Amino acid sequence: MAFKVMSRIDREALEHAALSPCAAFSDETLGRLHPIEEDPFRTAFQRDRDRILHSKSFRRLSHKTQVFLSPEGDHFRTRLTHTLEVAQIARSIGRGLALNEDLIEAIALGHDLGHTPFGHTGEASLCRVIARHRGLPPEQAEGLFEHSEQSVRVVEYLEHDGEGLNLTREVVDGILCHNGQKRAETLEGRIVATADRIAYVNHDIDDAIRAGILRENQLPESTHRLLGHTSTERITTLVEDMITNSASLGDDIAMSDKIWGAMMELRSFLFENVYAASDAKAEEPKADRLIEYLFDYYFDHFDQVPPEYRRRPQDGVIVEVSDFIAGMTDRYAVHMFEELAVPQNWATRLR
Repeated sequence: MAFKVMSRIDREALEHAALSPCAAFSDETLGRLHPIEEDPFRTAFQRDRDRILHSKSFRRLSHKTQVFLSPEGDHFRTRLTHTLEVAQIARSIGRGLALNEDLIEAIALGHDLGHTPFGHTGEASLCRVIARHRGLPPEQAEGLFEHSEQSVRVVEYLEHDGEGLNLTREVVDGILCHNGQKRAETLEGRIVATADRIAYVNHDIDDAIRAGILRENQLPESTHRLLGHTSTERITTLVEDMITNSASLGDDIAMSDKIWGAMMELRSFLFENVYAASDAKAEEPKADRLIEYLFDYYFDHFDQVPPEYRRRPQDGVIVEVSDFIAGMTDRYAVHMFEELAVPQNWATRLR
């Protein structure tokens, strides 16, 4: 028995033979910021996926909060497991529509590389402390730090000793446009943006039930009727609807209005009952104060910021301190706070 060796050129030809005409083809990429020699076996998007997977920022996701700060138990999601679930859901949708799974996976694996410690609590804390350092009122703080923009900063400037990962423009665009009102240029990028919502709505319900904050029968009955009564049923319904509805559109990615509305109803329910008002929020003021303390300290002691975060003086101290804080894991942020703010004998006791 002999192996069949598939070269990059073979794989690129296979894409053209197997994928939809509206897919993003790796041999038609818009390219990289810095041109590189082609790989003999991997396509451009496969190389991007591998570069992200082997990055330090990707590894750190395993110790960053998804929703619940410092949960007791082994089964709560982290930012890493969220990322993997987004990739799985997005690839399932892309496979059903004959789009480029390699591009989808690369965008999905990279979409949260710039996320802060302590989840969106950390993101909001950075916004407020940046506003204060810029002399802006608190009401102008929103949007001063965006994790999607930070993820692009990670892959373009911060990783690989300041050289960045040098990803294709399609992957960078998908990472930038995965949240908010921004819209990715590729259909693959748009799939990841919706898969992100599918993943967090469903796994946040699952984690809230595990934490005793919710019960399944408390979810809106209308969503049970349209989406199902379990996480598996809901994800299946959402994925299948997205495939069939997008296929009927022919040139865009979207769920049917009815199913999209049901998912948004669940999302609103989570904001009201989990994200904004539950026991899960009790630790967030502490995380907020911790982020504020660390930012102020390193702003005043900028020489103690690691050199890899001080390579772009043209960006300014506020940006480079933000880079350092955003890159921390939850436990490293707590460790640095203890080291800087807690007398060492007490820090030893706390451990």
